[in-house]
Amino acid sequence: MKLLIALIICTNFSLSFASVKKAKQLKKPVPKSIQKHALFPAFLRKYKDKEGLESLKKKTLSYGSKAVPLLTFVMKSKHFPDKNRWQATFCLGQIMGKKSAAYLSKFTSHPNWMLRLASLKALMSLEQKQFKGIYSRMLKDKAMIVRLQALETIKQFKLKELAPYVWSMLYDKKNYSGSKGERKRGNIIRNIIKTIGDLDFQKAQKPMLAMIQKKKYRDIHEELDYSLSKIMKKSSPKGNMSVKKHFWKSEYLKLQTI
Repeated sequence: MKLLIALIICTNFSLSFASVKKAKQLKKPVPKSIQKHALFPAFLRKYKDKEGLESLKKKTLSYGSKAVPLLTFVMKSKHFPDKNRWQATFCLGQIMGKKSAAYLSKFTSHPNWMLRLASLKALMSLEQKQFKGIYSRMLKDKAMIVRLQALETIKQFKLKELAPYVWSMLYDKKNYSGSKGERKRGNIIRNIIKTIGDLDFQKAQKPMLAMIQKKKYRDIHEELDYSLSKIMKKSSPKGNMSVKKHFWKSEYLKLQTI
């Protein structure tokens, strides 16, 4: 029993020593209040699996507002593992709720794409619809995964006034693969087309009716059919794409004669 107690004391001491040693290696000085926080060693540690990160999350949330100073420090410091900074971002949102929105919004411009993505997802989970300027800007983010999340956020919040920004993504070469003249449309283009329909962007009606007639857009004909049905409040007849194309062609001709 004495041996077990001695082993536990030794283990705790070594963990504490290791965290202090890591803290000294950080370029910026770590406040003593942060070093002394019980969660500090846990956020310095690299986790190999989801279970470890989930355990970190549960432990952090149990501290409530007492974890906030540490969480903001972790988010700002690049010396912590990215996954831990991701977790800190979400924990801050869960603990502080909507009060954290203004702070989280600042990280949508962070150099690290993972923090940009985490802050964007946290804002969506907090139902913060007011950051329209941020969401439209992030549609042009360097990281495709961030652009996809911005697109999803706008769709979920039904921000119809941002539909023109979504439409402009079709002209952004970052959303295509391959070189000029051989660019290919990926999944993000399909998401853009469908989101245009979900946002009921009326100005896209004529261009889409024209696009669905052309062979070069055959890879997105299904998405165009989906969006046209949403925008025009009409469903194309059941059948193959040829049947649907014929239907939309007749609708296009009606518009031309008006």
